[in-house]
Amino acid sequence: MPALDEVLAVILGGGKGVRLYPLTKLRSKPAVPIAGKYRLIDIPISNCINSRIYNIAVLTQFHSVSLNRHITRTYHFDNFHTGSVQILAAEQTLQSEDWYQGSADAVRKQIRQIIASDAKDVLILAGDHLYRMDYTGFLKFHWENDCDITVAVQPVLKKEASRFGILKVGEDGRISAFVEKPKDPAIQAQLVSRPDDPERPFLGSMGIYVFKTSVLVDLLTNFPDHDDFGSQVIPNAIRTHIVFGYNFDGYWRDIGTIRSFYDTNLELASPDAEFNFFDPERPIYTNPRILPGSQVEDSKLKDVLISEGCRVIKSTIVNSVIGLRAHIGPNATVKDSIVMGSDYYDGPTRRKNEVPLGIGAKCHIEGAILDKNVRIGEGTVIKPFPRGTDIDAGTWVVRDGIVVIPKDTTILPNTKIGPDV
Repeated sequence: MPALDEVLAVILGGGKGVRLYPLTKLRSKPAVPIAGKYRLIDIPISNCINSRIYNIAVLTQFHSVSLNRHITRTYHFDNFHTGSVQILAAEQTLQSEDWYQGSADAVRKQIRQIIASDAKDVLILAGDHLYRMDYTGFLKFHWENDCDITVAVQPVLKKEASRFGILKVGEDGRISAFVEKPKDPAIQAQLVSRPDDPERPFLGSMGIYVFKTSVLVDLLTNFPDHDDFGSQVIPNAIRTHIVFGYNFDGYWRDIGTIRSFYDTNLELASPDAEFNFFDPERPIYTNPRILPGSQVEDSKLKDVLISEGCRVIKSTIVNSVIGLRAHIGPNATVKDSIVMGSDYYDGPTRRKNEVPLGIGAKCHIEGAILDKNVRIGEGTVIKPFPRGTDIDAGTWVVRDGIVVIPKDTTILPNTKIGPDV
């Protein structure tokens, strides 16, 4: 049976991240901040480290500077450890001048590095999910069943079947069918794997796979037009290889849209959040910044996740996430919002009439996402739009009713954003 040091974890850096725009306007999906002080890439890397998998590669392509900087600043193994977190960037070669065309194509274009790692198995992970998982159980299942491919699966609500790759799994765990995002009820009926659970009758792919390295190389080499794992590689492999599903019924969220990003962050601010960052045995790692403790002056906070280096002055904050170095107030109100904070503090070089970093005095911010380094002038009012509303107003964007202020944007004093303000 292979050992953990014979496993290579490959984390997919994602494509353009269109559904997370404008948070992905200047960064890749895995570099998007979450829970105030972390980035999405911290989740799979931390799960690997906590599972004692130390050979990790991150495949990057779009807006990768921020992601690369975070990884190189955060993940260092000492001279007495053979592990590493290496970045494999998209590149043009004599064999191919194209960029990554999909998840499988991204791995295909790095196949030489994967072979050179001499890994017996390749663990393929997404860089935009929130979950805590011990991959050792996943790998043990893969080895004990002598699988060519193992797919991590999770029960799916009947109404959400069209959002996932749905698998038909037999009693022995072997996958006999795989359909990507099936919308036809007749097709869905043929994919029921949990008939005793009418609420969650389906099993959906989590986008987490283990391949025998030799199988992965053969599939990507022999089927050069198969660019995506979920819609092409896995459904094709089921007919010719041993493909099993590994059940995982813990917390897992796919952070692929502005709405899912917003809802997931606000869940983390709840006192009874299903996922939290307080696990002493399986922590989530990130860049260990040197910042002062947050200062809260004469303010009211309820259900707030607040990071280091913040100043909150005579303000009210409810059901919100407050990121690093955020400055709020005085006499501001923040409700149902995500404030990502800043990469730096305002210094003496700020121009006299420039709006200060953070949320100014007497602002009302509700149902919004404020990206990093935004400057919200005093007296500004932001309120959410009805669900389904999409607007692009330049200095602000609405996605599914949520107002998003893009990174480095200045909102002038007394601006009003919302349907009835």
